Amino acid sequence: SVSTNGVFLRDGTPFRGIGVNYYDALVRTLSEPPRPHPEEGFQLLEKHRIPFLRFAAGGYWPVEWGLYRTNRAAHFARLDTLVRSAERHGLGLVPSMFWHLATVPDLVGEPVSAWGLADSRTLQFMREYTREVVLRYRDSPAIWGWEFGNEYNLPADLPNAAEHRPPVVPALGTPGARSAADDVTHAQIRTALREFGLEVRRYDPHRAIFSGNAFPRPSAWHLEREHRWDRDTPEQAATMLAGDNPNPIHTLTGRLYSPEDRDRLAAAVTLGLQLGKPLFVGEFGVPRQAPGDPEALLQDQLVAMERAGVSLAALWVYDFDGQAGDWNVTAVNDRRHLLEAVAQANARWRGRGPAVGNGP
Repeated sequence: SVSTNGVFLRDGTPFRGIGVNYYDALVRTLSEPPRPHPEEGFQLLEKHRIPFLRFAAGGYWPVEWGLYRTNRAAHFARLDTLVRSAERHGLGLVPSMFWHLATVPDLVGEPVSAWGLADSRTLQFMREYTREVVLRYRDSPAIWGWEFGNEYNLPADLPNAAEHRPPVVPALGTPGARSAADDVTHAQIRTALREFGLEVRRYDPHRAIFSGNAFPRPSAWHLEREHRWDRDTPEQAATMLAGDNPNPIHTLTGRLYSPEDRDRLAAAVTLGLQLGKPLFVGEFGVPRQAPGDPEALLQDQLVAMERAGVSLAALWVYDFDGQAGDWNVTAVNDRRHLLEAVAQANARWRGRGPAVGNGP
């Protein structure tokens, strides 16, 4: 949960910790034929004292929602298995409910901009699935919070939006073509975020709610108002970060991949303290092809978050075969030292108490 002064709490106590993104922990079980639940992966996270994982709580492609639409009991049996396993291994869960921007509109036959219409079939689907998931798991000690989706803010108000429309793959359930109706604005995304937060709060008054957004683009304020790539001032960047995490979402979210991301951490933590909304760095990490020593680069990210006063973060990405060539980290592959670095950082963070921002 989040305290009234903007600090993450676990069981009522201020908390700092670093988890992992286990993107397909559920998605792999929704495929046909399904791959088994990653029990061994959960065991190894417990062994490394990784406190929580962020995962996609539904399919990326429309076809991966087929089981939910045809056999909800079977769909939820697979999610039940994940939640119960997390409980056994003492792992927290941050389910990201609607990972990909276009998937729900594609499922219900609407353009992506329908996220901005309060009476759309898209938001009706969002409310229904959110209600089912929150009611089913709100009493589980494994659930740490509820996240809307992944980086919905990045495509908003782009002057070249036609070049960045969601992919067209009819075999995976998308429509055969996209149009300007699939372009989105910040206002539309914020409508969806507010409606998600309101729906969660109807059934769970306490747990953290996350947007899942990245830090705003460096030109986000100008893009929203002028559709121009002019660089935002620090004040304009703060306005956009606050706006991308609208009430009742009571956290801020961002990413840490680039030096520019690193330079925004302290300001984001400070803004969070002013708003009573602590920062969750929902993804950070280093690809295999990064110039230099990946472990040293990851250590730089961990130190930057610690110095800025970040309390919650998650490594991208754990045990994900889809990115085996670049990002995947496991406890046994050739990038296992990155997981060990996260485990060591967790030990340091546990020993330093709650973050208050801009620490030494």
